[in-house]
Amino acid sequence: MRTMILCGGQGTRMREETEYRPKPLVEIGGRPILWHIMKMYAAHGFDDFVLCLGYKGRMIKEYFLQYHAMNHDFTIQLGNQQAIDFHQPLATESFSVTLAETGDLTMTGGRIRRAARYIDDDLFLVTYGDGVADIDLTALVAFHKQHGKLATITAMRPVSRFGMLDLEPNGLVKQFSEKPQSDAWASAGFFVLDRRVIDRLGDDSCVFEQEPLQRLSQEGELVAYQHDGFFFAMDTYREYQYLNRLWDTNQAPWKVW
Repeated sequence: MRTMILCGGQGTRMREETEYRPKPLVEIGGRPILWHIMKMYAAHGFDDFVLCLGYKGRMIKEYFLQYHAMNHDFTIQLGNQQAIDFHQPLATESFSVTLAETGDLTMTGGRIRRAARYIDDDLFLVTYGDGVADIDLTALVAFHKQHGKLATITAMRPVSRFGMLDLEPNGLVKQFSEKPQSDAWASAGFFVLDRRVIDRLGDDSCVFEQEPLQRLSQEGELVAYQHDGFFFAMDTYREYQYLNRLWDTNQAPWKVW
């Protein structure tokens, strides 16, 4: 079963980093967040990936083409008999990675449709290239197979970006909560999709999170897998700093490998 990762957005709210590289290559602990996401999936046996490229997609191609050279010491013999001798055991990742150009301005649904030619199975996984979680992906797929609908979305309870106030009518603060967790559920991505969903996607302007998911919901074909654990999307420079602090202090909940 292949995992499709949406890697083409421009990351406009993280211009401190994404001015120079695509957001999936922004690093946590010296490794791109894309690598962390792939390691999460591979830990559950899902190590066959399709990366939907767009903004600065060539940099992601270069990352994988130079993967061993960038992660190992090596000696290179130049000239007619060029050869490379790596001095450490090669990385243990056994990823299969298909890099699919899906257009700089293509929206999420259009990216999935464009890369669909690389999906061979009846089911496939889809997620975003900027979110990490301690989600049990094996249980997620089992949940999808059990309910028999066309699509599963992972739901989580978001944490407010702001402190919340409980006020008296006269303005007196009854209670203050610093960034509380909401009682509502929100989308975390981490989709499981039947390949028949592909037929419901439109052209490059199709936003997967809008009409396609709304229609699946109206038809009773969309079910939510409720995740009460850790989820965090790296959307701003402050969030980038937070994820790096977690990693540097060995408190990264998404490290399940």
